[in-house]
Amino acid sequence: MSLFTEQQSKQLIDKIVSYSKADEISVTINGSREGNIRFARNTVSTSGEANDLAISITSVFGKRSGTTTTNELEDALLKDAVQQSEEVAQLAPENPEFMPGLGPQQYEKALNYSEKTAGIDQDFRVDAVLASIQECSRKKMTAAGFLQDTTGFIAFGNNKGLFGYNRYTNGAFSVTAKTEDEKGSGYGVQYFTDAKQLNTKQVTSTGTKKAEASREAKEMKAEKYTVILEPQAAWDLISLMMQTMDARTADEGRNFFGKRGTGNRIGDQLFNEKVTIWSDPLSEENPGTPFGNDGLPRKKTIWVENGVLKNLSYSRYWAEQKKKEPLAPAAGSFYMQGSDKSLDDLIKGTDKGILVTRFWYIRAVDAQTLVFTGLTRDGTFYIENGAIKHAIKNFRFNESPAQMLYNLDDVGKPVRISNAMVPPMRIKNFTFTSLSDAV
Repeated sequence: MSLFTEQQSKQLIDKIVSYSKADEISVTINGSREGNIRFARNTVSTSGEANDLAISITSVFGKRSGTTTTNELEDALLKDAVQQSEEVAQLAPENPEFMPGLGPQQYEKALNYSEKTAGIDQDFRVDAVLASIQECSRKKMTAAGFLQDTTGFIAFGNNKGLFGYNRYTNGAFSVTAKTEDEKGSGYGVQYFTDAKQLNTKQVTSTGTKKAEASREAKEMKAEKYTVILEPQAAWDLISLMMQTMDARTADEGRNFFGKRGTGNRIGDQLFNEKVTIWSDPLSEENPGTPFGNDGLPRKKTIWVENGVLKNLSYSRYWAEQKKKEPLAPAAGSFYMQGSDKSLDDLIKGTDKGILVTRFWYIRAVDAQTLVFTGLTRDGTFYIENGAIKHAIKNFRFNESPAQMLYNLDDVGKPVRISNAMVPPMRIKNFTFTSLSDAV
Protein backbone atom coordinates (compact mmCIF):
# COMPACT_ATOMS: atom_id res chain seq x y z
CA MET A 1 0.00 0.00 0.00
CA SER A 2 1.15 3.56 -0.75
CA LEU A 3 -0.89 5.17 2.04
CA PHE A 4 1.16 6.80 4.79
CA THR A 5 -0.15 7.96 8.14
CA GLU A 6 0.37 11.55 9.22
CA GLN A 7 3.25 10.48 11.48
CA GLN A 8 4.94 8.45 8.73
CA SER A 9 4.59 11.37 6.32
CA LYS A 10 6.10 13.83 8.78
CA GLN A 11 9.04 11.54 9.50
CA LEU A 12 9.76 11.05 5.80
CA ILE A 13 9.53 14.77 5.01
CA ASP A 14 11.80 15.67 7.93
CA LYS A 15 14.35 13.10 6.74
CA ILE A 16 14.37 14.51 3.19
CA VAL A 17 14.64 18.08 4.49
CA SER A 18 17.64 17.10 6.59
CA TYR A 19 19.56 16.16 3.43
CA SER A 20 19.23 19.67 1.98
CA LYS A 21 22.01 22.20 1.43
CA ALA A 22 19.73 24.73 -0.29
CA ASP A 23 18.35 28.00 1.06
CA GLU A 24 14.90 26.43 1.01
CA ILE A 25 13.52 22.97 0.41
CA SER A 26 9.93 21.83 0.16
CA VAL A 27 8.60 18.28 -0.15
CA THR A 28 5.19 17.02 -1.29
CA ILE A 29 4.10 13.38 -1.04
CA ASN A 30 1.07 12.02 -2.88
CA GLY A 31 -0.08 8.45 -2.37
CA SER A 32 -3.21 6.64 -3.50
CA ARG A 33 -4.95 3.33 -4.02
CA GLU A 34 -7.35 3.48 -6.94
CA GLY A 35 -9.76 0.72 -7.86
CA ASN A 36 -12.09 0.44 -10.83
CA ILE A 37 -14.40 -1.84 -12.73
CA ARG A 38 -15.81 -1.26 -16.19
CA PHE A 39 -18.66 -3.00 -17.98
CA ALA A 40 -20.20 -2.88 -21.44
CA ARG A 41 -23.00 -4.82 -23.15
CA ASN A 42 -24.05 -6.02 -19.69
CA THR A 43 -20.70 -7.75 -19.14
CA VAL A 44 -17.69 -6.75 -17.06
CA SER A 45 -14.84 -5.92 -19.43
CA THR A 46 -12.00 -4.69 -17.22
CA SER A 47 -11.19 -4.28 -13.55
CA GLY A 48 -8.16 -3.44 -11.53
CA GLU A 49 -6.49 -1.73 -8.63
CA ALA A 50 -3.39 0.45 -8.67
CA ASN A 51 -1.19 1.87 -5.95
CA ASP A 52 0.83 4.99 -6.57
CA LEU A 53 3.35 7.05 -4.62
CA ALA A 54 5.11 10.21 -5.78
CA ILE A 55 7.54 12.40 -3.87
CA SER A 56 8.24 15.87 -5.26
CA ILE A 57 11.30 17.74 -3.97
CA THR A 58 11.92 21.42 -4.73
CA SER A 59 15.19 23.14 -3.80
CA VAL A 60 15.68 26.91 -3.86
CA PHE A 61 18.79 29.11 -4.08
CA GLY A 62 17.84 32.77 -4.04
CA LYS A 63 15.13 33.04 -6.68
CA ARG A 64 16.22 29.92 -8.54
CA SER A 65 14.37 26.66 -8.00
CA GLY A 66 14.55 23.11 -9.27
CA THR A 67 12.27 20.13 -8.78
CA THR A 68 12.75 16.39 -8.99
CA THR A 69 10.28 13.57 -8.39
CA THR A 70 10.83 10.03 -7.19
CA ASN A 71 8.97 7.05 -5.80
CA GLU A 72 12.00 5.52 -4.10
CA LEU A 73 12.24 5.38 -0.29
CA GLU A 74 15.81 4.21 0.29
CA ASP A 75 17.93 6.82 2.06
CA ALA A 76 20.65 6.85 -0.59
CA LEU A 77 18.15 7.35 -3.40
CA LEU A 78 16.33 10.11 -1.52
CA LYS A 79 19.67 11.88 -1.00
CA ASP A 80 20.33 11.59 -4.73
CA ALA A 81 16.92 13.11 -5.49
CA VAL A 82 17.62 16.07 -3.20
CA GLN A 83 21.02 16.60 -4.81
CA GLN A 84 19.48 16.47 -8.28
CA SER A 85 16.91 19.12 -7.34
CA GLU A 86 19.73 21.33 -6.06
CA GLU A 87 21.71 20.91 -9.27
CA VAL A 88 18.65 21.81 -11.35
CA ALA A 89 17.98 24.86 -9.17
CA GLN A 90 21.51 26.20 -9.62
CA LEU A 91 21.18 25.92 -13.40
CA ALA A 92 17.69 27.48 -13.56
CA PRO A 93 17.06 31.16 -14.37
CA GLU A 94 15.78 33.45 -11.61
CA ASN A 95 12.02 33.59 -11.22
CA PRO A 96 10.94 37.27 -11.04
CA GLU A 97 7.69 36.16 -9.34
CA PHE A 98 9.35 33.91 -6.78
CA MET A 99 7.65 33.71 -3.39
CA PRO A 100 9.45 32.28 -0.34
CA GLY A 101 7.99 29.22 1.36
CA LEU A 102 5.32 29.55 4.00
CA GLY A 103 5.97 29.03 7.70
CA PRO A 104 3.70 26.95 9.96
CA GLN A 105 -0.02 27.17 9.18
CA GLN A 106 -3.17 26.11 11.03
CA TYR A 107 -5.45 23.72 9.13
CA GLU A 108 -8.91 22.54 10.07
CA LYS A 109 -9.51 18.80 10.30
CA ALA A 110 -11.02 17.69 7.00
CA LEU A 111 -14.16 15.59 6.59
CA ASN A 112 -13.34 14.07 3.21
CA TYR A 113 -12.40 10.56 4.37
CA SER A 114 -14.59 7.46 4.82
CA GLU A 115 -13.50 4.09 6.22
CA LYS A 116 -16.26 2.44 4.19
CA THR A 117 -14.79 3.77 0.95
CA ALA A 118 -11.24 2.98 2.05
CA GLY A 119 -12.36 -0.61 2.61
CA ILE A 120 -13.80 -1.14 -0.88
CA ASP A 121 -12.52 -4.35 -2.45
CA GLN A 122 -13.16 -6.19 -5.70
CA ASP A 123 -16.16 -8.07 -4.25
CA PHE A 124 -17.80 -4.73 -3.43
CA ARG A 125 -17.21 -3.47 -6.97
CA VAL A 126 -18.56 -6.66 -8.56
CA ASP A 127 -21.73 -6.54 -6.44
CA ALA A 128 -22.22 -2.84 -7.27
CA VAL A 129 -22.02 -3.29 -11.04
CA LEU A 130 -23.99 -6.55 -10.94
CA ALA A 131 -26.93 -4.63 -9.44
CA SER A 132 -26.69 -2.22 -12.38
CA ILE A 133 -26.40 -4.93 -15.02
CA GLN A 134 -29.35 -6.86 -13.57
CA GLU A 135 -31.50 -3.73 -13.58
CA CYS A 136 -30.74 -3.16 -17.27
CA SER A 137 -31.22 -6.81 -18.20
CA ARG A 138 -34.57 -6.87 -16.41
CA LYS A 139 -35.71 -4.02 -18.63
CA LYS A 140 -34.16 -5.59 -21.73
CA MET A 141 -31.62 -2.83 -22.16
CA THR A 142 -27.88 -2.75 -22.62
CA ALA A 143 -25.68 -1.11 -19.99
CA ALA A 144 -22.20 0.34 -20.13
CA GLY A 145 -20.69 1.91 -17.06
CA PHE A 146 -17.73 2.61 -14.83
CA LEU A 147 -17.16 2.52 -11.08
CA GLN A 148 -14.05 4.13 -9.67
CA ASP A 149 -12.97 4.62 -6.06
CA THR A 150 -9.90 6.33 -4.64
CA THR A 151 -8.30 6.37 -1.21
CA GLY A 152 -5.33 8.66 -0.92
CA PHE A 153 -3.34 11.21 1.02
CA ILE A 154 -1.30 14.33 0.44
CA ALA A 155 1.41 15.58 2.76
CA PHE A 156 3.81 18.49 2.42
CA GLY A 157 6.40 20.33 4.42
CA ASN A 158 9.49 22.53 4.20
CA ASN A 159 12.50 23.71 6.18
CA LYS A 160 10.49 26.64 7.62
CA GLY A 161 8.23 24.52 9.77
CA LEU A 162 5.32 24.13 7.35
CA PHE A 163 3.53 20.79 7.47
CA GLY A 164 0.15 19.66 6.21
CA TYR A 165 -1.55 16.30 5.84
CA ASN A 166 -4.91 15.15 4.50
CA ARG A 167 -6.21 11.68 3.74
CA TYR A 168 -9.25 11.47 1.50
CA THR A 169 -11.65 9.14 -0.27
CA ASN A 170 -13.90 9.66 -3.26
CA GLY A 171 -15.71 7.68 -5.88
CA ALA A 172 -18.06 7.88 -8.83
CA PHE A 173 -20.39 5.52 -10.63
CA SER A 174 -21.84 6.29 -14.05
CA VAL A 175 -23.96 4.23 -16.41
CA THR A 176 -25.38 4.68 -19.89
CA ALA A 177 -28.39 2.53 -20.76
CA LYS A 178 -29.51 1.88 -24.33
CA THR A 179 -32.69 0.33 -25.66
CA GLU A 180 -32.54 -2.87 -27.71
CA ASP A 181 -33.18 -0.95 -30.94
CA GLU A 182 -30.46 1.58 -29.92
CA LYS A 183 -32.86 4.45 -30.51
CA GLY A 184 -32.97 5.47 -26.88
CA SER A 185 -30.11 6.38 -24.52
CA GLY A 186 -30.20 7.42 -20.86
CA TYR A 187 -27.59 8.39 -18.31
CA GLY A 188 -27.26 8.10 -14.55
CA VAL A 189 -24.43 9.14 -12.25
CA GLN A 190 -23.58 9.30 -8.54
CA TYR A 191 -20.54 10.76 -6.78
CA PHE A 192 -19.63 9.94 -3.20
CA THR A 193 -17.13 10.36 -0.38
CA ASP A 194 -18.75 7.62 1.72
CA ALA A 195 -19.53 4.38 -0.14
CA LYS A 196 -22.55 3.87 2.15
CA GLN A 197 -24.31 6.41 -0.06
CA LEU A 198 -23.78 4.45 -3.29
CA ASN A 199 -26.90 2.95 -4.88
CA THR A 200 -26.05 1.65 -8.35
CA LYS A 201 -29.49 0.11 -8.90
CA GLN A 202 -31.21 3.44 -8.32
CA VAL A 203 -28.73 5.28 -10.56
CA THR A 204 -29.29 2.69 -13.30
CA SER A 205 -33.06 2.98 -12.97
CA THR A 206 -32.72 6.70 -13.73
CA GLY A 207 -30.75 5.84 -16.88
CA THR A 208 -33.18 3.17 -18.11
CA LYS A 209 -36.18 5.44 -17.66
CA LYS A 210 -34.47 8.12 -19.73
CA ALA A 211 -33.48 5.59 -22.37
CA GLU A 212 -37.04 4.36 -22.78
CA ALA A 213 -38.41 7.90 -22.85
CA SER A 214 -35.85 9.07 -25.42
CA ARG A 215 -36.85 6.61 -28.16
CA GLU A 216 -38.40 8.00 -31.34
CA ALA A 217 -36.88 11.42 -30.82
CA LYS A 218 -38.40 14.19 -32.90
CA GLU A 219 -36.58 16.96 -34.69
CA MET A 220 -36.97 20.55 -33.49
CA LYS A 221 -35.58 23.78 -34.86
CA ALA A 222 -32.32 24.95 -33.33
CA GLU A 223 -32.89 28.37 -31.74
CA LYS A 224 -33.14 30.02 -28.33
CA TYR A 225 -35.24 28.07 -25.81
CA THR A 226 -36.08 28.07 -22.15
CA VAL A 227 -34.12 25.07 -20.83
CA ILE A 228 -34.15 23.05 -17.66
CA LEU A 229 -30.67 21.79 -16.92
CA GLU A 230 -30.37 18.75 -14.71
CA PRO A 231 -27.58 19.13 -12.10
CA GLN A 232 -25.04 17.27 -14.26
CA ALA A 233 -25.70 19.57 -17.23
CA ALA A 234 -25.55 22.66 -15.01
CA TRP A 235 -22.24 21.51 -13.51
CA ASP A 236 -20.81 20.78 -16.97
CA LEU A 237 -20.82 24.52 -17.69
CA ILE A 238 -20.70 26.26 -14.29
CA SER A 239 -17.59 24.32 -13.24
CA LEU A 240 -15.80 25.74 -16.29
CA MET A 241 -16.68 29.26 -15.16
CA MET A 242 -15.45 28.59 -11.62
CA GLN A 243 -12.04 27.62 -12.99
CA THR A 244 -11.64 31.13 -14.43
CA MET A 245 -12.35 33.05 -11.20
CA ASP A 246 -8.79 34.29 -10.81
CA ALA A 247 -7.91 37.86 -9.86
CA ARG A 248 -4.75 38.16 -11.92
CA THR A 249 -6.25 37.15 -15.26
CA ALA A 250 -9.21 39.39 -14.45
CA ASP A 251 -7.04 42.38 -13.51
CA GLU A 252 -5.08 41.91 -16.72
CA GLY A 253 -8.31 41.88 -18.74
CA ARG A 254 -7.89 38.30 -19.88
CA ASN A 255 -11.19 36.79 -18.73
CA PHE A 256 -14.87 37.53 -18.17
CA PHE A 257 -14.30 38.85 -14.66
CA GLY A 258 -11.93 41.61 -15.78
CA LYS A 259 -12.32 45.13 -17.12
CA ARG A 260 -9.83 45.93 -19.83
CA GLY A 261 -7.22 48.20 -18.28
CA THR A 262 -9.29 49.00 -15.18
CA GLY A 263 -9.03 45.92 -12.95
CA ASN A 264 -11.65 43.35 -12.08
CA ARG A 265 -15.41 43.31 -11.61
CA ILE A 266 -15.63 42.49 -7.91
CA GLY A 267 -18.70 44.27 -6.55
CA ASP A 268 -20.58 44.21 -9.87
CA GLN A 269 -23.98 42.59 -10.35
CA LEU A 270 -23.09 40.00 -12.98
CA PHE A 271 -25.80 37.38 -12.51
CA ASN A 272 -29.42 36.94 -11.51
CA GLU A 273 -30.06 37.70 -7.84
CA LYS A 274 -30.93 34.02 -7.27
CA VAL A 275 -27.26 33.13 -7.81
CA THR A 276 -25.19 32.60 -4.66
CA ILE A 277 -22.07 30.44 -4.85
CA TRP A 278 -19.61 29.60 -2.09
CA SER A 279 -16.96 27.04 -1.20
CA ASP A 280 -16.45 25.41 2.18
CA PRO A 281 -13.88 22.63 2.75
CA LEU A 282 -15.71 21.61 5.94
CA SER A 283 -19.08 21.05 4.27
CA GLU A 284 -20.53 17.66 5.26
CA GLU A 285 -22.35 17.31 1.94
CA ASN A 286 -19.35 18.25 -0.16
CA PRO A 287 -16.15 17.98 1.91
CA GLY A 288 -12.84 19.17 0.51
CA THR A 289 -9.16 19.52 1.35
CA PRO A 290 -8.26 22.01 4.11
CA PHE A 291 -5.46 23.63 2.08
CA GLY A 292 -4.70 24.84 -1.43
CA ASN A 293 -1.84 23.77 -3.68
CA ASP A 294 0.45 26.45 -2.25
CA GLY A 295 -0.21 25.45 1.37
CA LEU A 296 -2.60 28.29 2.15
CA PRO A 297 -5.46 27.24 4.44
CA ARG A 298 -8.83 27.00 2.72
CA LYS A 299 -11.73 28.72 4.39
CA LYS A 300 -15.39 29.24 3.64
CA THR A 301 -15.54 31.83 0.88
CA ILE A 302 -18.50 33.55 -0.77
CA TRP A 303 -17.71 33.93 -4.48
CA VAL A 304 -21.07 35.26 -5.68
CA GLU A 305 -23.84 36.59 -3.44
CA ASN A 306 -27.29 37.42 -4.80
CA GLY A 307 -25.73 37.78 -8.24
CA VAL A 308 -22.92 40.11 -7.11
CA LEU A 309 -19.29 39.04 -7.61
CA LYS A 310 -17.75 39.05 -4.13
CA ASN A 311 -14.35 37.39 -4.52
CA LEU A 312 -11.73 36.15 -6.95
CA SER A 313 -8.81 33.93 -5.99
CA TYR A 314 -5.44 35.62 -5.35
CA SER A 315 -2.15 33.77 -5.60
CA ARG A 316 0.43 34.78 -3.00
CA TYR A 317 2.40 36.69 -5.62
CA TRP A 318 -0.57 38.60 -7.03
CA ALA A 319 -1.93 39.32 -3.55
CA GLU A 320 1.39 40.92 -2.64
CA GLN A 321 1.36 43.00 -5.84
CA LYS A 322 -2.18 44.23 -5.17
CA LYS A 323 -1.85 44.47 -1.38
CA LYS A 324 -4.60 41.92 -0.86
CA GLU A 325 -4.97 38.80 1.24
CA PRO A 326 -4.09 35.66 -0.72
CA LEU A 327 -7.10 33.44 -1.37
CA ALA A 328 -7.03 29.83 -2.57
CA PRO A 329 -9.25 29.11 -5.60
CA ALA A 330 -12.53 27.24 -5.37
CA ALA A 331 -11.82 25.48 -8.68
CA GLY A 332 -14.30 22.62 -9.02
CA SER A 333 -15.28 22.48 -5.34
CA PHE A 334 -18.24 24.79 -4.80
CA TYR A 335 -21.82 24.97 -3.57
CA MET A 336 -24.53 26.81 -5.49
CA GLN A 337 -27.57 27.81 -3.49
CA GLY A 338 -30.86 26.27 -4.55
CA SER A 339 -34.35 25.78 -3.16
CA ASP A 340 -36.59 22.95 -1.93
CA LYS A 341 -38.04 22.46 -5.41
CA SER A 342 -37.52 19.17 -7.20
CA LEU A 343 -36.66 18.72 -10.86
CA ASP A 344 -40.31 17.74 -11.43
CA ASP A 345 -41.40 21.02 -9.82
CA LEU A 346 -39.29 22.98 -12.31
CA ILE A 347 -40.79 20.99 -15.19
CA LYS A 348 -44.34 21.58 -13.94
CA GLY A 349 -43.65 25.33 -13.87
CA THR A 350 -42.51 25.44 -17.50
CA ASP A 351 -44.94 26.28 -20.33
CA LYS A 352 -42.54 25.42 -23.15
CA GLY A 353 -38.93 24.37 -22.92
CA ILE A 354 -36.17 21.79 -23.31
CA LEU A 355 -34.96 19.38 -20.61
CA VAL A 356 -31.23 18.59 -20.86
CA THR A 357 -29.71 15.61 -19.04
CA ARG A 358 -26.07 16.49 -19.69
CA PHE A 359 -23.60 18.02 -22.14
CA TRP A 360 -20.50 16.55 -23.70
CA TYR A 361 -17.65 17.37 -26.09
CA ILE A 362 -17.51 20.88 -24.63
CA ARG A 363 -14.94 23.27 -26.09
CA ALA A 364 -14.05 26.89 -25.35
CA VAL A 365 -14.99 29.51 -27.93
CA ASP A 366 -14.14 32.87 -26.33
CA ALA A 367 -12.44 33.57 -22.97
CA GLN A 368 -13.72 37.14 -22.69
CA THR A 369 -17.38 36.17 -22.85
CA LEU A 370 -16.92 32.61 -21.52
CA VAL A 371 -18.76 31.17 -24.52
CA PHE A 372 -18.50 27.39 -24.92
CA THR A 373 -19.84 25.02 -27.53
CA GLY A 374 -20.87 21.40 -27.14
CA LEU A 375 -23.66 18.86 -27.55
CA THR A 376 -26.58 17.57 -25.51
CA ARG A 377 -26.56 13.84 -24.76
CA ASP A 378 -28.38 10.85 -23.23
CA GLY A 379 -31.85 12.27 -22.86
CA THR A 380 -33.10 15.56 -24.31
CA PHE A 381 -36.84 16.25 -24.08
CA TYR A 382 -39.47 18.80 -25.11
CA ILE A 383 -41.61 20.24 -22.31
CA GLU A 384 -45.07 21.66 -22.92
CA ASN A 385 -47.70 22.78 -20.39
CA GLY A 386 -45.65 21.58 -17.44
CA ALA A 387 -45.01 18.03 -18.68
CA ILE A 388 -42.50 16.16 -20.83
CA LYS A 389 -44.21 15.72 -24.19
CA HIS A 390 -41.64 13.76 -26.19
CA ALA A 391 -37.95 13.14 -26.79
CA ILE A 392 -36.11 15.35 -29.25
CA LYS A 393 -32.94 15.04 -31.28
CA ASN A 394 -29.79 16.36 -29.70
CA PHE A 395 -28.58 19.93 -30.21
CA ARG A 396 -25.27 21.72 -30.49
CA PHE A 397 -25.15 24.78 -28.23
CA ASN A 398 -23.15 28.00 -28.11
CA GLU A 399 -23.59 29.50 -24.67
CA SER A 400 -21.79 31.22 -21.81
CA PRO A 401 -22.31 29.98 -18.24
CA ALA A 402 -22.06 33.61 -17.16
CA GLN A 403 -24.89 34.61 -19.50
CA MET A 404 -26.73 31.47 -18.46
CA LEU A 405 -26.66 32.54 -14.79
CA TYR A 406 -27.74 36.04 -15.79
CA ASN A 407 -30.77 34.48 -17.51
CA LEU A 408 -31.52 32.18 -14.56
CA ASP A 409 -35.25 31.86 -13.92
CA ASP A 410 -35.53 29.29 -11.13
CA VAL A 411 -33.52 26.66 -9.22
CA GLY A 412 -34.22 23.39 -7.45
CA LYS A 413 -32.58 21.37 -4.69
CA PRO A 414 -28.79 20.97 -5.02
CA VAL A 415 -27.27 17.51 -5.46
CA ARG A 416 -23.65 16.42 -5.52
CA ILE A 417 -21.99 16.39 -8.92
CA SER A 418 -18.26 15.65 -8.89
CA ASN A 419 -16.99 17.72 -5.93
CA ALA A 420 -19.70 20.38 -6.13
CA MET A 421 -23.31 20.84 -5.01
CA VAL A 422 -25.40 22.05 -7.95
CA PRO A 423 -29.17 22.52 -8.29
CA PRO A 424 -31.27 21.81 -11.36
CA MET A 425 -32.07 25.14 -12.95
CA ARG A 426 -34.37 26.77 -15.45
CA ILE A 427 -32.67 29.16 -17.87
CA LYS A 428 -34.27 31.54 -20.36
CA ASN A 429 -32.94 32.15 -23.89
CA PHE A 430 -30.41 29.33 -24.01
CA THR A 431 -28.82 29.21 -27.47
CA PHE A 432 -28.93 26.06 -29.58
CA THR A 433 -27.25 26.46 -32.97
CA SER A 434 -27.72 23.18 -34.87
CA LEU A 435 -28.96 19.60 -34.65
CA SER A 436 -27.02 16.41 -33.96
CA ASP A 437 -28.03 12.93 -35.09
CA ALA A 438 -26.11 11.25 -32.24
CA VAL A 439 -28.27 9.23 -29.83
